[in-house]
Amino acid sequence: MIRISIIGVGNMAGALADRALAGGNAVEIIGRDPVKAQELAAALDGATVGTAGSAPAGDIVVLAVPYASAKAVVGEYGAALQGKVILDITNPVTPDFTGFVTPEGSSGAQEIANAAPAGAHVVKAFNTLFSNVLAAGSVEGRPLDVFIAGDDARAKARVAVFVESLGLRPMDTGQLSMARALENVALMQLGLMAHSVKHNNFALGVSILD
Repeated sequence: MIRISIIGVGNMAGALADRALAGGNAVEIIGRDPVKAQELAAALDGATVGTAGSAPAGDIVVLAVPYASAKAVVGEYGAALQGKVILDITNPVTPDFTGFVTPEGSSGAQEIANAAPAGAHVVKAFNTLFSNVLAAGSVEGRPLDVFIAGDDARAKARVAVFVESLGLRPMDTGQLSMARALENVALMQLGLMAHSVKHNNFALGVSILD
């Protein structure tokens, strides 16, 4: 069992929490609006509710908030995140979905890592999955691929074990600098949704040829 704290109460938070609980993990929901946090926890079977600003109980802390507020959230918790794995699932895209709000050559995950306290390890994952697809867990009977990037091997290994507990397949893409590529994949998916597929009921994955 892995202890997970999810900061956020939106669709991704709910989908991730539901799969985490089904996988036998302990889940804490944290939201600035305690009523919404309580409502989300009540809709799930077994989740607890944490207090915004207090030290998260989880060993893995999921940032399930808009990127625009992610760095502020990390700064608010500060030293309480030391020793934690910070799981960044955000996408720092512009409102018109044509580019990024991050500095050139950087990524949302790297900017969050710069704001994190020493001893915390940022891992990028889940940003290429729509919440409805994550809730489903598979495409045509195949487990979803979850792409992972991070600089700390042990932190990535912990996230990989968590991903497997959800019934999904972890795919390590390399160092945290690869988060920029993963965020570009998410931007491409938004383009596909707008111009080709016309809905978000799809996922990108890896097919390995023998």
